[in-house]
Amino acid sequence: MKDQRRRSTKPVSILGPIFRTFWKLFLAGGICKISGDLCAFISPQILSLLIQFVAGKEYMWRGFMYAGIMFVASETQTFFYHHNLMTMSVLGLNIRTALISTIYKKALRISNSARKESTVGEVVNLMAVDAQRFIDFSAFCNLLYSSPITIAISMYFLWQILGPSALAGLAVMIVLVPINITIANTVKKLNMRQMKYKDERVKLMNEILSGIKVLKLYAWEPSFEKQILKIRNKEMAVLRKAALLNASTSFVWTCSSFLVSFATFGVYVMSDDSHVLTAEIAFVATSLFNVMKVPVTMFPLAVQVLVQTIVSTKRINKFLNAEELDLTSVSHDESRKEPLIIENGVFSWGTADEDMEVLRNITLKVQPGQLVAVVGAVGSGKSSLISAFLGEMDKISGYINTKGSIAYVPQQAWIQNATVRDNITFSSSYDNKKYKKTVAACALQPDFDMLPGGDMTEIGEKGINLSGGQKQRVSLARAVYSDADTYLLDDPLSAVDSHVGKHIFDNVIGPTGVLSKKTRVLVTHGVTFLPKVDMIVVLKAGEISEVGTFKELLARKGEFADFLVQHITATEESELEPDIEELIEDNPELKIQVQRQLSSSGSVRSRSSVGRRGSVESMGGLSVGRKDSVKARLPVDKLIQIEKTETGSVKLKVYASYLGSFGLFLTLSTIICQILAQVFSVGSNLWLSKWTSDETAVVDGVEDEPIRNYYLEIYAAFGLCQLVATWASSFSLAFGSIYASRGLHISMLYSVLRAPMSFFDTTPTGRIVNRFGKDIDVVDNTLPGNLSSAMNCFILVCGTLVVITYSTPVFAAVIIPISLLYYFVQRFYVTTSRQLKRLESVSRSPIYSHFSETVTGASSIRAYKVERRFMKTSEDRVDINQMCLYPSMVSNRWLGIRLETVGNLLIFFAALFSVLGRDSLDAGIVGLSISYALQITSMLNYAVRMSSEIETNIVSVERIQEYADVPQEAAWRVEPRPQPQWPDKGMVQFEDYRVRYREGLDLVLRGIDFTVNGGEKIGIVGRTGAGKSSLTLCLFRILEAAGGHIYIDGLDISKIGLGDLRSKLTIIPQDPVLFSGTLRMNLDPFEVYSDTEVWGALQLAHLKDFAKSLPAGLSHTISEGGDNLSVGQRQLVCLARALLRKTQVLILDEATAAIDLETDDLIQQTIRKEFQNCTVLTIAHRLNTILDSDRVVVLDKGMIKEFDSPAKLLKSDSSTFYSMAKDAGLV
Repeated sequence: MKDQRRRSTKPVSILGPIFRTFWKLFLAGGICKISGDLCAFISPQILSLLIQFVAGKEYMWRGFMYAGIMFVASETQTFFYHHNLMTMSVLGLNIRTALISTIYKKALRISNSARKESTVGEVVNLMAVDAQRFIDFSAFCNLLYSSPITIAISMYFLWQILGPSALAGLAVMIVLVPINITIANTVKKLNMRQMKYKDERVKLMNEILSGIKVLKLYAWEPSFEKQILKIRNKEMAVLRKAALLNASTSFVWTCSSFLVSFATFGVYVMSDDSHVLTAEIAFVATSLFNVMKVPVTMFPLAVQVLVQTIVSTKRINKFLNAEELDLTSVSHDESRKEPLIIENGVFSWGTADEDMEVLRNITLKVQPGQLVAVVGAVGSGKSSLISAFLGEMDKISGYINTKGSIAYVPQQAWIQNATVRDNITFSSSYDNKKYKKTVAACALQPDFDMLPGGDMTEIGEKGINLSGGQKQRVSLARAVYSDADTYLLDDPLSAVDSHVGKHIFDNVIGPTGVLSKKTRVLVTHGVTFLPKVDMIVVLKAGEISEVGTFKELLARKGEFADFLVQHITATEESELEPDIEELIEDNPELKIQVQRQLSSSGSVRSRSSVGRRGSVESMGGLSVGRKDSVKARLPVDKLIQIEKTETGSVKLKVYASYLGSFGLFLTLSTIICQILAQVFSVGSNLWLSKWTSDETAVVDGVEDEPIRNYYLEIYAAFGLCQLVATWASSFSLAFGSIYASRGLHISMLYSVLRAPMSFFDTTPTGRIVNRFGKDIDVVDNTLPGNLSSAMNCFILVCGTLVVITYSTPVFAAVIIPISLLYYFVQRFYVTTSRQLKRLESVSRSPIYSHFSETVTGASSIRAYKVERRFMKTSEDRVDINQMCLYPSMVSNRWLGIRLETVGNLLIFFAALFSVLGRDSLDAGIVGLSISYALQITSMLNYAVRMSSEIETNIVSVERIQEYADVPQEAAWRVEPRPQPQWPDKGMVQFEDYRVRYREGLDLVLRGIDFTVNGGEKIGIVGRTGAGKSSLTLCLFRILEAAGGHIYIDGLDISKIGLGDLRSKLTIIPQDPVLFSGTLRMNLDPFEVYSDTEVWGALQLAHLKDFAKSLPAGLSHTISEGGDNLSVGQRQLVCLARALLRKTQVLILDEATAAIDLETDDLIQQTIRKEFQNCTVLTIAHRLNTILDSDRVVVLDKGMIKEFDSPAKLLKSDSSTFYSMAKDAGLV
């Protein structure tokens, strides 16, 4: 059935569209490349004529002409070469832009099952690494066909000079090619494995950063650090093999020129006694071998890049061919009367259990202007029903229709990293009258008054500087402002206080609200407002069990009546709406049921007659921690700090850090062996010059055999030494780069995991992920190659200058001015290039941050039909990145043309001085000098570009180092450590405790003095900004003291390591955070508890039946963020964590706001029973949760105003607690 309902499309590849779109650029680049390669063959022919000129008695003007032609030919080659590179760079940029845009669009359309396979981290990698591969490939792709052509032409000319002996060199190449292909294929497989591990690592890192606060509160950093390093070790094992294989390739092809020369010359002189190796034959052949050396050396690199690009293409193809949401599953027939219709609908989430039906036999028609409430237990399918209307679920069968525009408020508010106003206006233009009406209705004005920049305050990534209630109200305000026809509201009242919820219902959702004439579907866990809705839909186990009005459903005495009884018994009598109380009185059977239920549950839940449920906080529920930290961090409206961009030269300590990671031995051995390899290479050529100039070795046109063998053996010895030195250098560099990669990653990981929370509050996740993704990739794969090439080029240039100066000493006079010109050109370039690279790195992060934000809010984006605007934002960010990347590429070409002109001048002067000094020079020296000079043009350019690449790519090391040096929290372990059983009583003492968010800021807690006895249940209350959250953060030392002490069982917590402290406290946070992995890992990441203990905790958390029903049990896979569990189930998993740890001190941060009252009641019962002898501190956002506490701490402006039992405080009408209760309507 699944196959029938899916679109059966044939998998497509990105390669066809890329070629069809950009074929003109491919062609233009190819023509320039071939033309430049053909120009390269002019100089060896002129060299032949110059050697004949020096040996003969031709006119001087011919020598000058030869020198001039050689210069012009070299300049023409430079022109074509750089036009090719510029064209291909533009091609690469265009392909990358197209791919990023395509991947982004796909991410907005991808189905739920495909989304499970491609997490945010993996898709960020597609953009950051795989799309980037096409820029690398565009620079190399022409080499794939031009290299064989250049090699073929070189062999043709060599045949003309050496005859069949040239085949010996060709044979060596033919032997080397399959070796290289075999290595390339192996490297390809390793690359695919490495990318897989990298995706895993980046995905896990993304999750860790998203849940970093929970990690710190639970002291789970070491467990997750271990998980990251486990993946990284697998990645490093693959990288090591790939590095060694690449070193082997480098070794084989670096030595190929000598092996080809030796084989060719050896066969030439040994095959026929009349074959005498003259200067013309040897050095023209050598220059042809050097022409051939570029394609022979670069061809394996091109193959390597091709292999990496094929891997990336497959990964991108897999993502782009992934299943999309079926846009045809929801009809939009405007002729239908009802705005929302489902007929016989069956829906699934398309997860691992592909056809598991989440909603079955759904038939529902919502009339225009109706307010429909959807109720049911946890996991009954309420949120799924909303998703079905949005087209987010897989429709297995049935008919679904929506008409008009839709506004959607998700259960977990989705907030953008933008100003509050931008979050509310979203895709609409600003209308002051409508905006003020919306803000008032959603009770947001008091919050704006407290935010440092009002509604123009920037909200941090994922809304980090807003409370849960504020985020939900901003999300609701976005929906109201959109002025849509239909509103789908997924439990928007759960995260707000009861009186704020009443305000929102009355002013927004209900019959008297601003949306009263709109069609509304409201998912809710409570029953408070149900009498005021037009229709109630009751869901049970994915099916609609009842539909009707409040009175109709009560009269049926079915599922809804049971639901209502459960709610009433979980609610204070006096908190019920008068409408509900009246209906209970009018329904004797229901009243008896309620009383029976109460009598059985009364022992569990203490009753109170204080009055209606109220809130401790005013509507602007911003906690002091958030409020003050926003003020403390930055100027009025800027929370997220702009990414730091270094200026000027990369500091020497960055190079020292990288080379230090190599290790001294490997650094020295790499450099020394590289120098030795060049010394032996120059020595072999000097020996060749001596051999070809030795006239005594030739008698009657035949070379003396012993002398010939002597020259050949020494030539072979030089070559063998070069091979050994090159091998040692390549492998030293490979090992060193692996050590450096490992060390840098570990230092950054360790530092980031132990950074204080303020670092994460002001640094977007995308920015940190970029360091662990792109920057680590540069250190792993790019920098080692840059280092090897730059060192090789630099030493080769030095060797060339030495050889030319040795041949024609007058050339030394030219070296100084040309070197100065060279130096100033390259310094000007490097300074510009380095800064452009930094700007490019910084402009890259917003692309990924925006993408992560988009994936998280994809449902909202689709619901509001603003895909185009988000695509435009993404494209704008890519454009800004291109604006930094394009000038960087242009600057490379600017440098290349000027540097190669310098090199061409060196060729010209080498030729000119050979012409002027022909009377004192022999042909061998002239051949040696000019054949070396012909190499220098490309080498000068390549040397600077590679050194510049190092300087620009070392920026990645600088960026990694920046995060490796972020300020750290206090020590993890401090000796002497507390006793294993500490704390055994749970007594908590605050002594004159003071805390501020940052040095120089006002205190947020001042002079806190109170003692909590072991086993006491303490409520912590206070108006907004009183310091409640700060107080609990201080217990975990998330905030460090500015004065005073906190003692737990007599131990000063400032003297205890953070690991010991946090592992001995337990918090059930307001937002349940889960990580991808198994259910067991989410409960016990250190694996210190037995399965029996874990199952026991699940049973107490009322999750055992659910876990038992899963095929994999404790090994059940939790998806990223716990998406495959309902919010209620996630909260129960957090409760199970606390039950497992069972520490003597428990902190509750009003952890039950987002779940239904049935689950809330289960949690409250469990906490009362299981933590009966523990110290429990409860931050109260709702006053009723702490009315049965032993004592209550009342905070006001960071100081303790009152500390006594709730009953005593309520007796005094002058107490702050009494006035708060009165404000909240409790007394």
